[in-house]
Amino acid sequence: MRKRYGKIVGYGVYTPNKIVTNFDLEKEWDTSDEWIVQRSGIRERRFATADEPTHVMAARAAEHALERAGIAATDLDLIIVGTCLTEYFTPSVACLVQAAIGANHIPAYDISAGCTGFIYSLSTAYQFIETGAFNRIMVIGAENITRFLEKGDRSTAILFGDAAGAVIIEATDEPCGLHGFTLGSDGSDQDVIRMNTSSGRDNFDEGHYIVFQGQRVFKFASRVLGKACNQALESAGLTLDDVDWIIPHQANVRIIQSAARDMGISMDRFVINIEKYGNTSSASIPLALYEGLDSGKIKPTDTVMMVAFGAGLTWGAAVLQLAPKPVASVKQAQPKMAIPAA
Repeated sequence: MRKRYGKIVGYGVYTPNKIVTNFDLEKEWDTSDEWIVQRSGIRERRFATADEPTHVMAARAAEHALERAGIAATDLDLIIVGTCLTEYFTPSVACLVQAAIGANHIPAYDISAGCTGFIYSLSTAYQFIETGAFNRIMVIGAENITRFLEKGDRSTAILFGDAAGAVIIEATDEPCGLHGFTLGSDGSDQDVIRMNTSSGRDNFDEGHYIVFQGQRVFKFASRVLGKACNQALESAGLTLDDVDWIIPHQANVRIIQSAARDMGISMDRFVINIEKYGNTSSASIPLALYEGLDSGKIKPTDTVMMVAFGAGLTWGAAVLQLAPKPVASVKQAQPKMAIPAA
């Protein structure tokens, strides 16, 4: 039986039209453009409106990816959505996307892993591709997170924005795809990023906001990003010299700078767009990937490291060659998961 790989054949995004700049925020809140930029690197973000819930943004990103791939929704075998703050406890965002794009009766489900949701979803999709369970999978990261922020809380609310990003993975016998990955979690730090629900009610009550302990998040993320990258590289049998680009979760530019110093590499190797969108949670990596590919900065045959952290606490990294290289003899190690050290 021939080995199966997975190439990314389509990618798309959706960002709300409402742009909120730091100057807009300083008119209403006790903050300033200078303070926000110095502490986060963010200059503006997108806020979803009432007619742009998570599943609508996710469906529009999915349609964009289908259009770029030149395939129909009926050609898909599975939809996985990484998301954590949705309008409904059930049904899943993925099921709503399946219906919205007309993808027949294919399986669809969500993965909740905080801002690491896209990495968890992507690595799961590749297992299905490589085992032969499915041939074409849509993976989406989508969040409408700003509706769950306490407005005026400059330690938290200034950081986030809304967006959705999608990729389509297709089976191929040409070497490419997932070289290696690592996933991890530490539930003992569950209080660092969390939000309580209003159980038994139709909507979230006022006061049910995201609790975000910034200093603890910063220390955790600065430590775990480099560690996760090294574990994913080890599982792939590669080194940083084999990686063309690193796409980190776009949470805070200072966290990315800290990770770059820890890894001993230049910031020039990171794909960063946080200044335009803020922290879009599980949508941040597919959004940055899209912009990198669309601009030509990232080439389809490049090897990319994706790395994220989020509520849970969770973390994950994946080393991915997006599409086959022209040389047919290129060999690739069997993808395997790195088990984080205790």
